[in-house]
Amino acid sequence: MIGPVVHGPPVVSSIFLVGQAPGPREGSFGRPFAWTAGKTLFRWFESAFGADEETVRARIYMAAVARCFPGKAKGGGDRKPDPEEIDRCRAFLEREVQILRPKLLLPVGTLAITQVMGEATPLAEIVGRQLRLRYHGVEMDMIALPHPSGASTWHRTEPGRSLLEKALRLIARHPEIRATFGTGR
Repeated sequence: MIGPVVHGPPVVSSIFLVGQAPGPREGSFGRPFAWTAGKTLFRWFESAFGADEETVRARIYMAAVARCFPGKAKGGGDRKPDPEEIDRCRAFLEREVQILRPKLLLPVGTLAITQVMGEATPLAEIVGRQLRLRYHGVEMDMIALPHPSGASTWHRTEPGRSLLEKALRLIARHPEIRATFGTGR
């Protein structure tokens, strides 16, 4: 893993977003989802419930399964954190959840979804659904999102595109989003 540790601002929120790991540029910006994938993610949120990037950052707690950039993959792209790296960061995520006790969890991408669910689940079976679950001892709703990476085509082709739209509608209608962002959608 390559430092620095990247995390969102200290936001007290009932909404908890968890991603995979920072990308190569997030360390220089000092915040998660600061590059291309982040721009896509914040566009999704703005279209769903009308909040711009800075408003979302100020009102949603953002964390990651791994806290440092894992490095580049041999075949290109960013390397996924390995099980040992995930285990080293697990206590941070667990403690954050226990302190904040979120009501809505938004895992972004397959790795984050797998960590939350405790097992690999195909995106087509989980995106576009709202589930009730216990995560690190806290009961909460979960609405999963695909990773907004430009390398991924899942959210740009069917069934991914329709399932993403359904997930964003569920997020926009969730009581925690409505209360946090003052939306009536």
